[in-house]
Amino acid sequence: MNRHSERLELDKILRMVAEYAALTGSKEEILSSVPATTLSEANRLLDMTKEATVLLFELGAGRIAAFDPVGDCLERAEKGATLGCAELINIARLLGQARIFYRGVHAFSDPRIAGFRELSERILFDERLEEDITHKIINENELADTASEKLFAIRREIRLLGERIRARLSQYLTGEERKFLQDDVVTVRGDRFVIPVKAEYKRSVKGFVHDRSQSGATVFIEPEEVLEMNNELIGLTLDEKEEVERILRELSCGVGRMRAALETDISVLAEADGFYARAEFGYHNRCVRPILNGKGIIEIRKGRHPLLDKKTAVPVSLALGEEYDFLLISGANTGGKTVTLKMCGLFCLMAACGIFVPAAEGTKLAVFKGIFCDIGDSQSIEENLSTFSSHIINVREILKEAGENCLVLIDEPGGGTDPEEGQALARAILSCLVRAGCRGIVTTHYSALKEFAYEHPRMQNGCMEFDAEDFRPLYRLRIGAPGSSNALAICTRLGLPAETVAEARGYLSEETRSFERTLRAAEEERIAAEGAKEEAELLKKEWQERLSALEKDEAALRKEREKFFYASKAEARRIVAERTARAEELLSEIEEIFKKDTLDESDLIRARTLKNKMGVEEREEEEKIRLTPVDPSNLKVGETVFVGTMSAEGVVLSVRKEKNTAEVQVGSLKVRCKTGDLFYPSKPTEKKGGVQVVRNIAARDTVPRELNLLGMTAADAALETENFLDAALVAGLSEVRIVHGMGTGKVRAAVHELLRRHPHVESYRLGKYGEGETGVTVVKLR
Repeated sequence: MNRHSERLELDKILRMVAEYAALTGSKEEILSSVPATTLSEANRLLDMTKEATVLLFELGAGRIAAFDPVGDCLERAEKGATLGCAELINIARLLGQARIFYRGVHAFSDPRIAGFRELSERILFDERLEEDITHKIINENELADTASEKLFAIRREIRLLGERIRARLSQYLTGEERKFLQDDVVTVRGDRFVIPVKAEYKRSVKGFVHDRSQSGATVFIEPEEVLEMNNELIGLTLDEKEEVERILRELSCGVGRMRAALETDISVLAEADGFYARAEFGYHNRCVRPILNGKGIIEIRKGRHPLLDKKTAVPVSLALGEEYDFLLISGANTGGKTVTLKMCGLFCLMAACGIFVPAAEGTKLAVFKGIFCDIGDSQSIEENLSTFSSHIINVREILKEAGENCLVLIDEPGGGTDPEEGQALARAILSCLVRAGCRGIVTTHYSALKEFAYEHPRMQNGCMEFDAEDFRPLYRLRIGAPGSSNALAICTRLGLPAETVAEARGYLSEETRSFERTLRAAEEERIAAEGAKEEAELLKKEWQERLSALEKDEAALRKEREKFFYASKAEARRIVAERTARAEELLSEIEEIFKKDTLDESDLIRARTLKNKMGVEEREEEEKIRLTPVDPSNLKVGETVFVGTMSAEGVVLSVRKEKNTAEVQVGSLKVRCKTGDLFYPSKPTEKKGGVQVVRNIAARDTVPRELNLLGMTAADAALETENFLDAALVAGLSEVRIVHGMGTGKVRAAVHELLRRHPHVESYRLGKYGEGETGVTVVKLR
């Protein structure tokens, strides 16, 4: 990383990214990242970061878990050295992560992770070796008993022999020899079981003295009876050690044979972990993938310097490289000019390192051959360089090295010396850089440079906005006009005496004061215009939302009206069918009477009665309900009313007298209508002296959920199906079954043709196993 990258604080960003890495190797790779200088390489890095983002946050793939660096273990294992338990456990972790990464990537067939799938193809792992190490080694110091049959047998003999030795020595603790012992314990000295005997009784216990306490009061004696058993125990311990060495050597040989593959795995896992770290950094910092180009075009949309607090930082947008090559930023001190300058260069470096940038979608960045900057105070006491001298040395190097496809960032050129000479020098520097074909951003307070940017076709002015009323910077960049430094206004805000500020203002030349007044007035007018524009945009958005809501309400009302129409149609069909059936029933009874060969007076009376009954029912149907308009002031919840616009009765649910509207429940529908459309239904008055006819109409039967069409023709089946669907719709059913049988298929075809055209059929299907299969159609209603 060169000093220009350090001045733009790329090293701090890389440290932030490295914090998300799990492996030491990937942390080191990230910290040593060098920005790509070709468009293809930079795009490859960003593509891999994008794939890592997809894997982690869309597909749910697991991260790479940490394992310790293997050091020289692989080399030693290849040369025949035996690795320790801890080293082998770490190798098993490496093999496990290689296996998990490979299978984790290949578990998804998403075409968006083609790069990671190609990367994982370089992975090699030995699942059997991994399992051997995992199952045979318990921890960093011990092998499992089941590591081999021989080790299991040896350890079993060691345990049994140890128990026999303890049992024999326990007799000393409970027998007559107990009085010779210092403590009632069996201990070990030099891998041999011994008992603690008081020094004065050491000749009373036959055996070999192995040790003595520090005070000399206790000697540790191995009794003669356990001598051979202890010898046998030591022999078994040596056998155990040899078997352990053999197992570790065998495992180490397996690791040695895989040295090349494991080194490749380490490299691949470190690379993948590096992209995972970049993806996590981008996710947690709300970053986006920039659109790269090799033409020097930069368009940052709502960018935020990643080292600023994302909760308080003000997003900045800027453009460079298409209509103009150099952007000259002016404005108040502490207004964000330098931060904007550094952000632009830092974003390009981040993208060239495969790191997403904290900006809005659509941000465009360029891949430059070199990025040069002169930012901050580079004064050097050791080299006897003043601020001005250090800046000139930096600029000298920039002018020497920068050319086409390079980005130059200079903060306050020509500063630290006489203003008139500084302005002239700054103008000359900018002219040289433009002629060299560079792209760049420059900050300044010089009025002469602002005028120069106006005149030059490949330069553009920009300013950091300033609130003239509150005397505070707004940290927003506006391109197209220069900004005032507002130094005297800021001095007033910071508490400098008013008389001092006023005196300073008097020393300004008339030309300077006029220029500053013009800039300030233009700025205030622009802010007012933008405020009006924002207000208009808000009103437009509000009315669009209202229009959208009205369109939704209209669509819902249209749907309800259509549903009510079909419900009314079905009800009319039901009434007609009911009356037709009743009339046919009465006519059938009359015909039965007249089929007799001889008719008596009672038959004639019965026939006349049936005829009169049919006439009474016809008159009842023809008689209309007389309607009385409701009184809006007396309309109450729960009353039954007649809705004129729908020609149906309903129950009042709520009344809004101030708006002369009411909500009425009509069947399964809730409608809001005007009170002028509501009437009180009243029964026809009885004719005096007439006969009162009482109609007892039974409650309508519940609509069945299944229609049986077996034995019907195709035409009859279609008619029955249409009536059945209308009745089901009125009853509020959502799903019904139609049994048409298998047969020739004509009835099923007629039914399906009707269902296909019916406006209230959402879908239909043949029955499944257990539902009747092809002999049944299941219909879902809207």
